[in-house]
Amino acid sequence: MGVEEEFLLIDPQCGEPIARNKAVAASAAEQGVDLQLELTSCQIETNTDVMDTSTALRSELTRLRRITAEAAAANGARLLAAALPPTVPHKFPVTPTARYRRIAHRFGMIAHEQGICGCHVHVAVPDRDAAIHVSNWLRPWLHVLLALTANSAIYRNTDSGYASFRSVLWTRWPSSGPPPYFDSAAEYDAAVCLLQRAGVALDDGMIYWDVRPSANFPTVEVRVSDVPATVAETVLVATLIRAGVMTALRSYDEGESVPRLADCQIRAAHWKAAHDGLDGDGIDLLGDQSVVPVRDLLNRFVETVRPALVALDDYGMVRAELARVVAEGNGAIRQRRAWRRRGEIADVINELAAAVTGN
Repeated sequence: MGVEEEFLLIDPQCGEPIARNKAVAASAAEQGVDLQLELTSCQIETNTDVMDTSTALRSELTRLRRITAEAAAANGARLLAAALPPTVPHKFPVTPTARYRRIAHRFGMIAHEQGICGCHVHVAVPDRDAAIHVSNWLRPWLHVLLALTANSAIYRNTDSGYASFRSVLWTRWPSSGPPPYFDSAAEYDAAVCLLQRAGVALDDGMIYWDVRPSANFPTVEVRVSDVPATVAETVLVATLIRAGVMTALRSYDEGESVPRLADCQIRAAHWKAAHDGLDGDGIDLLGDQSVVPVRDLLNRFVETVRPALVALDDYGMVRAELARVVAEGNGAIRQRRAWRRRGEIADVINELAAAVTGN
């Protein structure tokens, strides 16, 4: 597996996003870390190498976050692991590359009001048809992973009313959100061709569905998560995703079918997960469609993928980390707890900045 994390660069004084990604990337390169520039120049992305264990992943994520935070500080910026900036300017400057200029020209204010940071997890699959089966298998569980990682409650100096307001804003992109159910890789490719032919997506990289076959690697890429507040939460969700992919591949090898849930059911579950987050309710898509605590759905997912977690020797770690996150709160809960102390955005920023390289 491999993990990409997107981060915000903010002004240490006022907390607003600051356009320093090129300078930060240059400083990190001096430390041997290759950072990726994102659509807006207040964003930066880290990419791990291929990781075989959760222990190795934890060590690599910690190293990348530390070096990136140091590079940010060296260039008058502060690194924030938040899916949306708690306080924002009127619009964000677009990173001046040819591709990003094309996107900004085509999609207007959707691109200029960005600053959206996610976490993308790649897991190896044998071929593209297997990747489509994995996507179909994961669809009913994606909203549970979204609730677990929600980290964008405070936006524009106020409580947005959502645990993951990022996922709400992200749906403005026409190729985003939960993917359709596809019968084959050929059907997926035809849908992608239609989106590009119509100008809905300019290239393969703009297929923003929450899970998709990677265009560049022999992997399936799960993109549903807000960037988690801490390394521990990223390791947790990446391990759960890896176990989910392994479980889906086993069902693929055994010729099992996947429930073909209606798009409206999936979208309702995603909206509720974005709204309620970890400490709210979710929709039991694979059961009787009842509304149950999200934490019950998380426990059910862990037990569903338990054989894979045991094979990875990660079942105990996942159980312990999940209990800790439930007890201490994820990013959205941390944000709201800080906000409610005094209603000061500085408290939210300090909480998030401290969590970047902490627990």
